[in-house]
Amino acid sequence: MPPTPRSLARLERSIVACRKCPRLRAHCERIAIEKKRAYRDQVYWGKPVPGFGDPEARLFIVGLAPAAHGGNRTGRVFTGDQSGSWLYEALHRFGFSNLPDSTGRDDGVVLTDCFISASARCAPPANRPTRRELESCRPFLVAEMALLSRMEIVLTLGGIAHEAWLRAAGWWKEMPPRERPGFRHAGEWELPDGRMLVSAYHPSRQNTNTGRLTRAMWHAVFRRLRARLDGD
Repeated sequence: MPPTPRSLARLERSIVACRKCPRLRAHCERIAIEKKRAYRDQVYWGKPVPGFGDPEARLFIVGLAPAAHGGNRTGRVFTGDQSGSWLYEALHRFGFSNLPDSTGRDDGVVLTDCFISASARCAPPANRPTRRELESCRPFLVAEMALLSRMEIVLTLGGIAHEAWLRAAGWWKEMPPRERPGFRHAGEWELPDGRMLVSAYHPSRQNTNTGRLTRAMWHAVFRRLRARLDGD
């Protein structure tokens, strides 16, 4: 594994410059040229998307990957699509974001005590990165965790992100299978290093439009995170 960059800014440059996965790079670049009709006048980002947030964050959120016309368009994780609207609304409601939605890299959003990342940094076809692609992106997740020295709570959104974080953090190998935290909505685990792992359904259209994930369920997770960080 390559050495950890000395700053989040250097790590961001490394992520944006990455071309390890030809399938993903070809897909993102094609989408950036073809565009969605609603965004045909916009210049798409079309590159790997770095994490975003407060370098002093105690809350670390891990999602799946940028959306083809969300993060791949805007250049910011969880920005410019419905999933991002759900996430930033909750972050604002519970004091982690100054604004209730994120629409682009220049929208003025500032996160406090929170950093948002992803398992894969390029938008994958059908929202399904391969295992090899996830493995290629894993060093970026490892590096972010090393640089976020105040991290206390990790929130994983969806089963893929849950496993990706457990692998990046080393718990996948260190814990016997029967002791590994298994993904479930609103799951909570105290890890051996003192950190807390929380899992939740991803706020994708597939989950929110079907009622599998409701606003009440979603807000309950963030209410718990806020209370834990506040010492309540």
